[in-house]
Amino acid sequence: MTGYSEHYFTAPDGVRTYYRRYGAQGAGTKLPVLCMHGLTRNSKDFEEVAPMIAALGRDVVAIDVRGRGSSDRDPNPENYHPGKYVEDVIGLLGQLGWTRLVAVGTSMGGLMSMILAAQKPDLLEGVVLNDIGPELDPKGFGRIQTYVGGTAVFDSWQEAAEAIREINQVAFPKETGDAFWLTFARRVCRQREDGRIVLDYDPAIATAVKQGNAAPPDLWPFFDALAPARLLLIRGAITDLLSEETVKKMEERHPGMRTVNVPDVGHAPLLTEAEAQRAITEFLHECE
Repeated sequence: MTGYSEHYFTAPDGVRTYYRRYGAQGAGTKLPVLCMHGLTRNSKDFEEVAPMIAALGRDVVAIDVRGRGSSDRDPNPENYHPGKYVEDVIGLLGQLGWTRLVAVGTSMGGLMSMILAAQKPDLLEGVVLNDIGPELDPKGFGRIQTYVGGTAVFDSWQEAAEAIREINQVAFPKETGDAFWLTFARRVCRQREDGRIVLDYDPAIATAVKQGNAAPPDLWPFFDALAPARLLLIRGAITDLLSEETVKKMEERHPGMRTVNVPDVGHAPLLTEAEAQRAITEFLHECE
């Protein structure tokens, strides 16, 4: 019993976007929720969060953007940018028949939420931004540039977990147990037919990131497009990507935005933390 069904949307260029659909539990007509992951991640990031939201009576879709997870690898690496991913999302939403929803976006997924708001002003009732804003702290972005596009091959899940720990321990300094990192590895890696383990994304996604072209140069107009929507910002208290100064600017430009800091976590919270789950649950109660 997976708790979800598996689907694909095929873009006009033939590239397929995979998504998981979690059916709402119980009766009701509450707005559905779209979950969008970060740069090197996939829909498995939401395998605990999505069922929690579905239990609140909402349909949930979690996607793998092109080049990640079970979605097709794009033969043209120039298509690996948020604008193209949003094109895919708009097509996918058309396939679903969703015209009004709540978006949950982690890191790059949050940038996609902003772009969606600019392109589809009537689409978003509410948005949860997970550790992302219109300005990226150079320290955190520089760290991401050092590891994205990795092509390492691991002989075991334990070896993969150790490599993932080395990259991400800075964001989860209190997570010292092997079980946490094995779960993390199984979400961001996949096992090949030969039994060896690799990162679950196309290394070519790194091209734009390493060139500094991972997002539009000025994201503030896209953030401002969120003005009509309810807005929740979840921030890792020790994040190196979203500065407190940027958060203050966001609060000034969107006075209704609620900010919740997750203690002892960097970029980005998993949204399984008690503070994050409580905030999301309360926020969704407001987004009928």
